[in-house]
Amino acid sequence: MKKIKLSAAALAALALVGCASSPSGVNTPNRPSSSFAVPGLEKPAEVLVDRWGVPHLYAGTLYDAFVAQGFIAARDRLWQMDLWRKRGLGEMAKDFGPDWVESDRAARAVLYRGDMYREWLAYGSDAKRVAEAFTAGVNAYVAQVQAQPALLPAEFALLGYQPATWSAEDVVRIRHHGLTLNFTSEIERARAFCAGPAGAKADWLRRELDPPVTPQVPPGLDPCDIPAAELRAAYLRATEGPVFTKANTRLGMNAGAAVVPVALLPGSAEAERQREDAQQASQGDPTGAYGSNNWVIAPKLTATGRPILANDPHRAHGAPSLRYMTHLSAPGMDAIGAGEPFLPGLSIGHNGAIAFGLTRFYMDQEDLYVYRLNPANPEEYRYQDRWEPMTRVTERIAVKGESTPREVVNRFTRHGPVLLAEPGKQRAYALRAAWLEPGMAPYFGSMDYMRARNWDQFRAAMNRWGAPGENQVYADTSGNVGWIPGGLTPIRPNWDGLMPVPGDGRYEWSGFRNGDELPSEFNPARGYVVTANENNIPPDHPAAKKGVGYEWSDAARARRLKELFAAKVAAGTRFTLEDSERMQNDIVATPAQRLLRLLAGLRSDDPQTASALRLLQGWNGAMDRNSAAAALYEVWSSKPLRAAVLKAGAGDAAAALATPGDNTRMVLLLENPADWVSNAQRDALLLTTLPLAMQELTARLGPDTAAWKWGTLHRAEFRHPLGSVVDAAARKKLDVGDWPMSGSAFTPMAATYRASDYKLTAGASFRMVLDVGNWDASRVINAPGQSGNPDSPNYRDLAPLWLEGKYVPLVYSRAAVEKETVERIQLSPGR
Repeated sequence: MKKIKLSAAALAALALVGCASSPSGVNTPNRPSSSFAVPGLEKPAEVLVDRWGVPHLYAGTLYDAFVAQGFIAARDRLWQMDLWRKRGLGEMAKDFGPDWVESDRAARAVLYRGDMYREWLAYGSDAKRVAEAFTAGVNAYVAQVQAQPALLPAEFALLGYQPATWSAEDVVRIRHHGLTLNFTSEIERARAFCAGPAGAKADWLRRELDPPVTPQVPPGLDPCDIPAAELRAAYLRATEGPVFTKANTRLGMNAGAAVVPVALLPGSAEAERQREDAQQASQGDPTGAYGSNNWVIAPKLTATGRPILANDPHRAHGAPSLRYMTHLSAPGMDAIGAGEPFLPGLSIGHNGAIAFGLTRFYMDQEDLYVYRLNPANPEEYRYQDRWEPMTRVTERIAVKGESTPREVVNRFTRHGPVLLAEPGKQRAYALRAAWLEPGMAPYFGSMDYMRARNWDQFRAAMNRWGAPGENQVYADTSGNVGWIPGGLTPIRPNWDGLMPVPGDGRYEWSGFRNGDELPSEFNPARGYVVTANENNIPPDHPAAKKGVGYEWSDAARARRLKELFAAKVAAGTRFTLEDSERMQNDIVATPAQRLLRLLAGLRSDDPQTASALRLLQGWNGAMDRNSAAAALYEVWSSKPLRAAVLKAGAGDAAAALATPGDNTRMVLLLENPADWVSNAQRDALLLTTLPLAMQELTARLGPDTAAWKWGTLHRAEFRHPLGSVVDAAARKKLDVGDWPMSGSAFTPMAATYRASDYKLTAGASFRMVLDVGNWDASRVINAPGQSGNPDSPNYRDLAPLWLEGKYVPLVYSRAAVEKETVERIQLSPGR
C-alpha cells in the first residue's frame, strides 16, 4: 500500500507531540515563568497554573478576569476554539476547500439573526461587556501566535492555515453546540407511522415516551411525505461538529508544492469506523447516547455537616476534552469550575458562596414544519389563505483555492430556516427551534448564575436560562440545597410536538412558558436531590400535563443512583465525599439485573446455551471490565436479544423502523409478555438468542469463556478530530488511550460504545465532587487533560486517573493554589 507522506511543516509540528502514556499518576515538573502583554487588560494579572493544568487567574478588575480567561484558554485550546468558531460561523471552506461549502451554508442557516441589543440584554446587564473582554483575550493570544510562529498549535501547521480573530457576537450567534432535540425523532416517528399500525408499534419500541402518550398524526400531515434520510442529513449538516474525512481534508505541503490529500485506506478499520459513526449519528435522536448525573446532599445527611454537591456531565469523548477548568479571581468574583473553552465564565463549579452543577432536562425545543410550495413560484409557501414569500439570504462563502467567494442562498419561513426544499414535489421543510430565539446561546446564561450569592439570585438567573434545558442542583455555605430546571419551553396549544406538522398556520407556538411553571425544590425533607436526565417532573405537578417534553434519557442511571441513596439513608450512615466518588463510578446496570431475574429459573440441553446460562445466572449485573458475564450480557442484550424483541413486538416487516430500539421498552416487553407472546414463548426467545451472543464472543475473544473480559471488547479512547485522517504514527500522537473500560450506557458511570467494535464514544469526561464550604477538599477530574496541545504534559495526564475512578484536588484558596503551582504567567496591559 502506498504511504501518505506528511509535509515538512506537519512533520515538524507532530515531532513535538508526546506519545501515549500508560495509566499512572500525575507528575508534572515545574515550568519556567513567562510574561505577555495583553491588549484589553486594564491592570496587571497573574496566572498560577497548577500541576493538573488548571489556570488560576488573579485579575485586578472584574472584566480583566475574562480577558485573562480568553487569553489563557486560547493558549491551551486555540485549535479547538478556532475550529468551533469556524464550524459555527460557516467558514470551513475558507481554509479547507470546496467540500465544506454546503455545510457552511447549513451552519449559517442556524446562526442567530435577531436583534443584538435584545440578545445581549437577555443574559444580564453586562453580558456584552464580558464577551468583549473574553474575545479581546482570545485575540491577544492570536496576535501572539502571529508574532511568534513557534507558538502555533500543531494542527494549524498540519492543515496549513492560521487562526482567525474573534468578535464578541461570535460567542452568542453560534447556536449549534447545545444538545438540541427532538427534530430527528419527529422524522423517525413520521417514518414509522407511514407504515400504519405496525409502524406505530415499531415507534413504541423505538423510544419510550414519558409521561405515556399515544402519538397522533396531525391533521393535514401525510407522514409518508417526510424524506427521512435527506432531512436527517440536512439537520446534521447544520448542527453536528466537523467530521474530517478523506474527501474533505488536505494537508498543506511546502510553499509552492502540490497539495496531497490525506487518505483513509479503503476498507480499513478507520474508514469503517468513521462510516458507522456517521450512520449511528443519523439514527434517531443524536443526543440519545448523552446524559449526565448530579446530586446535592443536605448537611443533616453528611459526615462533615456541610452540603456535598456532585456532577458528572456526559458528552462525546474526544481529545482535547470538551470541558475546560478555570479559576477566575477578581474584585467581586472568585469562581472555579468547568465550562467550555470557547465560552467565558463557568457552568459547573462554585464561587465561594454557592455551588452548582448541571444535567440535561429534556424539554422539547424543536419542531419540523412541512410546507406546500406554490406551483407557480417555489419561493412561496402556503400559509393560512395565501402564498407567503420565503426570505432569501445570499451567503458569500470564501473557498480555499478560489479567487471569488461562492454565492449560495439560505431560505427562511416565518418559523425558521428551510433545511430542505423539494420544488419538484412542491414541498419544503423548516426547523423551528427555541434555541434560535434571543437569549438562547447554549450555556452562555451561566454568566448570570455563576455570580449569584444565594438561592433567590440563583433562581432568578435560572428563570432567564434559555438553552439547552437544564437541571441545576444548588448548595450554599449556609447549608441550603436545592434543584431547579430551566429552559425556554414552547407552548403548543393543539399538538404534542412528537410529529412534524403542516406549516400552514394551524400549528403555532403561543409563546413560551414562565420558568416558575416548572417544578423545583429547596431544602427538601428527604435531604437530597438526584437527577440523571430522567423525567423528574412529579406526576402530580401541573407541569406534568403541559407537554414540556416526552423523550427523556433512559432512567436506568437515575434508578440505580436513587437506590444507592435510599439504601444509605435507610442504613443511617452519613454521606462522605468518597461515597459520591463511588456513585459516580458505579458500574451496576439495573436493566441487566431485571433481565437476570427472567433467566434465573431457565435451563437448556444445548451446550452453548447452558454455558451462557452458567455465566449469567448468579452474576450481579456489574459491568466490570474483567467480567466474562458482563461481556456476554452486553453483546446478547444489545444485539441478538434486542433484534429478536423488535421483530416479535413490531413484526418482521416493521422491525427496522424501531431500530436501534429503546432499552426500557425491550425490558418491559420481556417482563410483561402477555400482550404479545406467552411466557413460554418469551423464555424460548431468551434462550434461543444466547447462542448468537456466544458465537460473536467466541469469534472475538476465543473459545475459552474463562478468559473472556468485558474490557477486552469495551475500550476507552479519546480520539482527536484528525485521528482518522492521518497515518498510524501521527494518530498515536494525537489520540489518547486504548484501555479496558468498565460500565455501559446504562450504568451511573456512563460508558456508551460503538456497536461494531465496542469502543467508547461518550460518557463522563468530567467529574466533580464539592465539599461546600471546605472548598479545598473538593475533588475533580477532566479527561484526557486540561491542555489541547499534544506537546503539553497536561494533554493526556488525567485520563489514566479518570479510567481508574480517581480524582485530583480542586484547589481554591490562594495558599492551596500556591502549594500546587508549577507555572507562573504574568499578564500586563498591552497595546
